[in-house]
Parts: sequence; C-alpha cells; structure tokens
Amino acid sequence: MRGCERGDEAAIYGAPFHPGAFEKTLARTTSRYVCQNCGAAYPKWSGKCDACGEWNTLVEEQASESVPKGLGKGQGRKIEFVALSGVSKDAPRRMTQIQEFDRVCGGGLVNGSALLVGGDPGIGKSTLLLQVTCCLAQETRCAYISGEEAVDQVRMRAARLGLVNAPVALAAANNVRDIVASLEAADGPQVAVIDSIQTMYIDTLDSAPGTVAQVRACASELIRVAKKRGITLLIVGHVTKDGQIAGPRVLEHMVDTVLYFEGERGHQFRILRAVKNRFGPTDEIGVFEMSEDGLVEVPNPSELFLADRRRDITGTAVFAGLEGTRPVLVEVQALVAPSPLGTPRRAVVGWDSSRLAMVLAVLEARCGVAIGANDVYLSVAGGLKISEPAADLAVAAALVSSLTGEPVPADAVVFGEIGLSGEIRAVSQTDQRLKEATKLGFNRAIMPQPRRSRGGAGAAADGLRRVELDHLSDLMPLFQADAPPRPPRGRD
Repeated sequence: MRGCERGDEAAIYGAPFHPGAFEKTLARTTSRYVCQNCGAAYPKWSGKCDACGEWNTLVEEQASESVPKGLGKGQGRKIEFVALSGVSKDAPRRMTQIQEFDRVCGGGLVNGSALLVGGDPGIGKSTLLLQVTCCLAQETRCAYISGEEAVDQVRMRAARLGLVNAPVALAAANNVRDIVASLEAADGPQVAVIDSIQTMYIDTLDSAPGTVAQVRACASELIRVAKKRGITLLIVGHVTKDGQIAGPRVLEHMVDTVLYFEGERGHQFRILRAVKNRFGPTDEIGVFEMSEDGLVEVPNPSELFLADRRRDITGTAVFAGLEGTRPVLVEVQALVAPSPLGTPRRAVVGWDSSRLAMVLAVLEARCGVAIGANDVYLSVAGGLKISEPAADLAVAAALVSSLTGEPVPADAVVFGEIGLSGEIRAVSQTDQRLKEATKLGFNRAIMPQPRRSRGGAGAAADGLRRVELDHLSDLMPLFQADAPPRPPRGRD
C-alpha cells in the first residue's frame, strides 16, 4: 500500500479516482461546538464554556475546514476619505404618534435604521410593536413578519387591540431568503417588523434557528437590506435567564438602537428603556400601562408610581430619581425584621443588591446602627429598576425608618450618593429633581450639601425647603417631623 500510486489505491478500494479528490476533502464540513452565550467555538464538546464560564451552552454546528484564499494586490479598490468638518443633514424621522415610544427612540424612527427590542416572554414586546406598526401604517407602507405565530394568531391580537382596520401587510415566514426578496421588491415596505430574530434561518447554514451562527447571519443580511433600501427595521429578540438578549453579543453592536422592555408580572406598568441609541440619548425610558386594550402610554410616571402611596408609614421614602432626561419620583420600601436564622436574609427587588450591602455596612460602621442581625427586604414600588447611585440616601432613610419605627417626613423627597466614609455626595441635575418634587406637591427635599453651601437647611426660591446633609449620621434626627435639622459636624 505504501508504494502504490493514488490511482491504484483508489482502484483497490473500488472507488474511481478523480484528480483533485484529495484537495476537495480539505474543504469538507466538520463539526464544531459553539457557545450560544458568547459565540466561542471548540473542536469538541464540554460542559462549561471556558470563555464566558456558562454551563451547558455548547451546541454542535457544521463548519467548513477550507481556508479562504489570501487577498492579493489589485483585488480591492481604494476608498475615498473626506474631511472631518463638513455639513451633514439631520436624519429624517418617522413619528409613531406614541409619544413614549418616540421619546425613547430619540424623537422618532430613523430611515434605514435597525432597532432591537428585547424583554422577558409575555412582557408585551409583540403587542407594543404591533401598535407601533399600525400607527405608522396610516402614512407608511408597513409589514409585520412573524416567525413565532401564525397569521390567525396575530389577527386575533389585532382584533383584541382594535387594530384590524390598520393597513398593515402581515406574513408568517422564517426563511430570510424569502424575506429579503420581499423587502427588496419595488412595492416593498418602508417599515418592517421581524418577530423574532431567533426564529429566522438561512438555508445555506446547517445549524438550527436560534444558534449563534444563524442569529448572526440572519441579522447581518436583514440589516444590510435595511441600510440599502432605507427600510426601518424593528427586530424582536429573546432574552436569557439573566435578562440579556440571547444570541451573540455582536447582535447588539450591529443594530443602531437597543431597547429593553421591562416590568414585573404582578404590576401593570411596563418600562421601555434605551441602553444604546445612535440617534438619541441612552438610558431614556418610556412608561406604559398594560390594559385590556393593549399598552397605554403614561405621560406622568411619577404621579402613577406614587398613586398608592400611604403617608406616615415606616420604612418608606420617596426617591427623586432621573431616568435619561426625565425626572421620576418613586417610592422605596424597606423592611428590617429580626432574623430567626444564623445568616440573615437580604432580598432586593428593583435595586442593586451589592449597593444595599454597602449602605448597610456604612450605616453600621460609620453611624453605629446595628442592622447586621436582622433580615432586610428592599423593594422599589411599581416595578421600576433603579441603577443610579443617587438612590443611596433614600434607601438608607427607608432602612433607618423601618428599624427605628419613625416615618420619613411625608412631604419630603430624598436623594444623594453615600461614600464609604459616610459622607453624602452631590448628584447631577438637582434642579430637575426638585422641580418634579414641587410639581407633585412636596415641600421638603433631603439632599446632599452643595459644594458652595456650608450646610443646614434653606428655603428655595420656589418654596421647596432644602435640608442639606453632609454626613449620613446627620440623617438620624430628621425622622421626627418637628425636629430641627442638625448642622454639619467637623471632620478630622
């Protein structure tokens, strides 16, 4: 066998010899295992992905072993460079007439842009985009392409929402090749909804829909067509158990805008939050209320979040927060109770649990407040998730109020960042927070001491009384409504 020619060897095994057969075997497809969380590829399966640390995320996919040819001279064309200075036109916008949605998008949808909407199952992503599409269809050619539901199911939702008369082109399809051909047609839509990207597939790939390769390839092809034809593309994306959009992380980098639809199942409020926006501000929110007729926008979220608030209740504080460019007042609730366990519980809803641990440590180490042996429960009323550090002081006020049994003044809003040494630091855009508090009838603001002020309490020009604190220990005397504010004490 070692001395025979290739043709003789093929004849021995009964297979006809073809020149270049051995070269073709180098391009055959082989299996590889791709992590569905981060996209890392491995030659063999393992239980844990070494790149991201997730378990049971490796899925077998077919990959080609052929190596692409190198780029030689003269195969590309020279690109043209322009000066950084110049006149650029503003991107035209399509207004949906849903003000909360337009606000989050930065003032409306941009032609030729790709927008990704993620959220938990059943939170209302399809309902929101169906309402947006029907509003746009009055003046624009719109198409709703569903890969998860049949046409009859989408029609039933439209009938429930009272949108059956909207001139929306509806289809149920999964093949990206067919979708691209429809979008590139002369009478194709100007706005298209893909629900969802995890159900789409390209028939030239052997992997199943929803895998990293399919999601990346489908999104790339759809975005290419949207940019080429000037189509506004709205893509629905599934999320993982951690709340991140499923599929490769590159999917969020490919699109122009990433929106997360948040909310608790037990609450009727829904928060649409922008985490990425190339055409507007990030961290902007839009507030909706889920009703029998679909999602209803809430023009004044602060008033709605405080609608069920009760006065003179211990363990509650009204936080004057800021979401994007919008001031929002929300109630922070805390419960401190003796723990029957050796390790006390720490339960947090709507806030960062690590920041709660930091506030508890500062209260105990810098202010002498003994909380360590108690169970601590913290919740942000209304289902809103707070991420800014300005909520530290409101959380501390609610904790101390629950521990001491003294309520926070009912007419006061609280905001401020707490440092590890117990100092209370100033936060940004104080005037907007105070204006929102004044508009809702609050008379007092427990807030950080401005850098130019020397402390104490002062009256604002708008009548709102400012109680300026310098250290967290200065918060303790304020739980009695008639107690005078404590002046800042000196530092070593």
